[in-house]
Amino acid sequence: MSNLRSDWVITWVLLLSSWLAIAQGMRIDRVRELRKETENMFYHGFDNYIQHAFPEDELRPLTCRPLVRDRDNPAHAELNDVLGNYSLTLIDSLSSLAILASSPEDGQKALGYFQKGVEDFVTLYGDGSDSPAGQGERSRGFDINSKVQVFETVIRGLGGLLSAHLFAVGDLPIVGYNPSDRDAAFAKAWDKSSFQGDGHGIMWNTGFVYDGQLLRLAVDLGNRLLPAFYTDTGLPYPRVNLRHGVQRQPFYANSPLNADHPCNGSNSERCQKSRWASFPETTETCSAGAGSLVLEFTVLSRLTGDGRYEELAKRAFWAVWARRSEIGLIGSGIDAESGRWVHSYTGIGAGIDSFFEYAFKSYVLLSSGERPPHNTSSPWHHLDDYFLPLGEHEHSAQAFLEVWQESHASIKRHLYRGDGHQHPHLIQGDIFTGATRAFWIDSLSAFYPGLLVLAGEVDEAVGIHLLTTAIWNRFSGLPERWNVATGNIEQGLAWYGGRPEFVESTYYLYRATKDPWYLHVGEMVLSDLKRRCWTKCGWAGIQDVRNGELNDRMESFFLGETAKYMFLLFDFEHPLNKLDQPFVFSTEGHPLLIPKRSTALHIRRQTPVGVKSKEPVCQMAPLPPTLVGSSTAARPDVFHAANLARLHLMPSRDVPEGPLVEYAQDHPSISVSDLSSPTNYTFYPWTLPPELIPFNGTSAPLISRPTLDISFPALPGMVVGPGSLERVRDGILVKAIGGLRLSMVRDVSVSGTAKSSDNDEFRVQVINNMPLGKDEKVYLSREITFDVLDPTDPNFTRVRDSTKIDIVIDVLPELLRRRNDSDDGLEPAAPQQARGPIIHDSALVNDNSGGVDPSISGMKTVLSSLMNSLSTLLRDEAHVETGLPPQKSSILRLMIPAAVSTGLGSAPLPDVDDALTVSMTGDLSKRRLTWSSIYFADELCDHRLSREIVQNHQILVLRRGGCSFSEKLRNIPAYPPSRQSLKLVIVVSHTNEEEQSWETADSGPASPGLAAVHAERHLVRPHLDESQLTAGGLPRRHLLSMVMVGGGEETYTLLRQATGVGIKRRYSVRSQGVPIHNLHIV
Repeated sequence: MSNLRSDWVITWVLLLSSWLAIAQGMRIDRVRELRKETENMFYHGFDNYIQHAFPEDELRPLTCRPLVRDRDNPAHAELNDVLGNYSLTLIDSLSSLAILASSPEDGQKALGYFQKGVEDFVTLYGDGSDSPAGQGERSRGFDINSKVQVFETVIRGLGGLLSAHLFAVGDLPIVGYNPSDRDAAFAKAWDKSSFQGDGHGIMWNTGFVYDGQLLRLAVDLGNRLLPAFYTDTGLPYPRVNLRHGVQRQPFYANSPLNADHPCNGSNSERCQKSRWASFPETTETCSAGAGSLVLEFTVLSRLTGDGRYEELAKRAFWAVWARRSEIGLIGSGIDAESGRWVHSYTGIGAGIDSFFEYAFKSYVLLSSGERPPHNTSSPWHHLDDYFLPLGEHEHSAQAFLEVWQESHASIKRHLYRGDGHQHPHLIQGDIFTGATRAFWIDSLSAFYPGLLVLAGEVDEAVGIHLLTTAIWNRFSGLPERWNVATGNIEQGLAWYGGRPEFVESTYYLYRATKDPWYLHVGEMVLSDLKRRCWTKCGWAGIQDVRNGELNDRMESFFLGETAKYMFLLFDFEHPLNKLDQPFVFSTEGHPLLIPKRSTALHIRRQTPVGVKSKEPVCQMAPLPPTLVGSSTAARPDVFHAANLARLHLMPSRDVPEGPLVEYAQDHPSISVSDLSSPTNYTFYPWTLPPELIPFNGTSAPLISRPTLDISFPALPGMVVGPGSLERVRDGILVKAIGGLRLSMVRDVSVSGTAKSSDNDEFRVQVINNMPLGKDEKVYLSREITFDVLDPTDPNFTRVRDSTKIDIVIDVLPELLRRRNDSDDGLEPAAPQQARGPIIHDSALVNDNSGGVDPSISGMKTVLSSLMNSLSTLLRDEAHVETGLPPQKSSILRLMIPAAVSTGLGSAPLPDVDDALTVSMTGDLSKRRLTWSSIYFADELCDHRLSREIVQNHQILVLRRGGCSFSEKLRNIPAYPPSRQSLKLVIVVSHTNEEEQSWETADSGPASPGLAAVHAERHLVRPHLDESQLTAGGLPRRHLLSMVMVGGGEETYTLLRQATGVGIKRRYSVRSQGVPIHNLHIV
């Protein structure tokens, strides 16, 4: 009996262990099968390229012939930008072959292909030297009359050569490939003079000796790209001719290289005709094209000891970043000559994507090695003074990390749709406002989860990747553009050309989480590619993912990236997956690193730069639930992404589309698992086995944010239409309420993190069909609202702020300018008595505080920074068109945030009209502020004011500190109220928190009022802890109103320049009891 029991226990233990093995992940033998299938996929494409297309650039897999440049149509940029007539697919595939050379099954085969590929390339294009060996069968290096795009040539051509060189010399690992140190040192050395004929390079089995030919060819290619980099902006021209640079096809007239080489002499007419043959030549490049060159050019500089490549690429990166908008976003198209954005659209996809990628990856790459100086023997030495050198910080790894951190924060703030939306995704926005411009997602943006993983943002990456996986699951491919709002393919852009970005992110996510769910995503992609893209002569792109129509092109990146990332996903033990060095994959998938020992002879060490930066902290990978091996499959939002991708609306899968066959030379392997889904779209990827689906999985409720539209009827005499709205620097100014429509969404409060309904707020996101950014505001003038709208309307209730007001002052800019320009130590000139203000001080104080910049640019900065309180520039209109100078100077009307007093001794504000800061009907400069006489009494703690002072000054300005607020009021004598007597006490605060807030604010040039604005968040209400008493201890009959402003000495000085003072009460608007946080009445 005991034996039976023990047998029973053993049986159950074995069954349970086998079930757990399945549940914990994909079977090892299945992973091995998928790795082998990936290798077969690569070789099927590569062998057919060599047979049918080599030495041309790409393969036509449907017609079994090469794809070459369209020389009959030079404007065919889709082909001609990429295909440079230099065997592109071979260059792009070399690093893939080197990676496959570590395969446990066919590693030696791949290594032989790699070495044969290098030898064939050198045979065709020479060894990169000036000797006779530099002449190849096709050309001497890259001396080819091809106009190519700088970006594509760098990432595919230059990156491919550098990566292959690093593998060839052993700096990047290949299992079983261990060249001797001496041979490798000779092959690595750029300057081989020190070897004195005692070196020969690395001998391969074919008899070919590798001595650095690919590096020399990379330098040749890099030098041919340099002419594009010499522009006034530092942004490279988008295209260059590999033979003629920028002097002929393309011809950029403003290039300094053309200024130095005019068309003179007997052939001038022919020269001009040749130059202008392709005119006009666009100077529009993109952020990705200009800013994604740092990795390749840095490695080129470090391997050759010539720092100019690295510096030019970094300069281009910083030139893009310097033109970011005020909210930290960069656009897509940018003009290389003017530096202006061509389009206002922004996102994370086409034209922008790899800029963010290279910001973070440059931080990784630059964390090792040392920057070399410029090589003075270079033919480009004469242009070394064309630019000022970059600063040390701009060269540092830390600077690139800061760019990534700021970019990620801006993307997440303005473009990311996370909490409060059905499922996380990103949209297309406006570069200047962040407002939504389109809802489509392009296939290139699938790279972003992989970048987030590298930066440690794992949870954000998982959420975004879920939606991309659901879209692939729906279409068995990733359409070029897909619309989140409609669920349809955008504008018919339905093709999938074998792009790698989705597989790339899947690879990174698996390496970070070890979640088998991502292995099944890779299995799904591989299965779909096999059954949809296979042709007898290679792998075709899908012209339309909806009907399976194929495209007769195998892009070089299919072998260079897609197959590479797929193989690494299924090869857990690959040396690159275990490499403990700061290496990166370029945006073309080429592994790059800076070798531990540089060949540079003269090293310029980077000096540490003290820069404050948020230390990155990587998130922990999510733990899988009990008895289920996938945390992703168990997520409560899996169905959210499926629902957003409309998977629940998809029909059942049809009968298998292809035959069930094993792999052979003339067809791929096809199995039932390649053709049918066990879950019929309910779960995804469709290859996901039931064992990974939690038996008790529960979907979280779909999130639906409340929305509300408010429409105002058109009123007689009101302007309706586009003229009723005006865009100001940080929002929209509404000039007429009639016909206005506000579309609002209910957000989590920006002032707190709680997600309860008590902290929710409405936000105006569309006004009259005009979308707004998350930080944009809507300004309504009280002139057009107070007399028109019912303040108690429950849908649009006006609520007065009882704690804060704004002090409104008029300032003469010439007084500020005079103070700013005066450096002779003399007392500043008094205000013009003709203007009427009376400003007195309790003591003659020599004001040595810093001046204020009243320039127009400074005023714009003020306007931007004070928009929360809406400060407005006003100019007198006394200058009639008579040719005479204006009779009166311009005035500047500013608003200073102020806190109203509280406590037993607090008093109501003076009963005066609010000062106007915006007028739709007239000139504000002719509407003077309420008060014009001001007295300054320092702290007012150790002395009392005279009765004459308070009877003849309407405003009293005091410094905070020295005594309590009640004691300050006690030192003010009683007085009979009159029009000229004291009406308001303003206390100027100065705390350490305010000072730190002002010092850390990125405000640019000093501008009037900014200190007070930055101090508002630290401003507290002055507490009057006892009833107001006179100096004699008697209760004050006529109570004094007190407010407090921040900004310290700068605000105190600014108030002394005031020619008039008023107050403006603040109002907010609620709809159905919920605040509308971005709507302001001004």
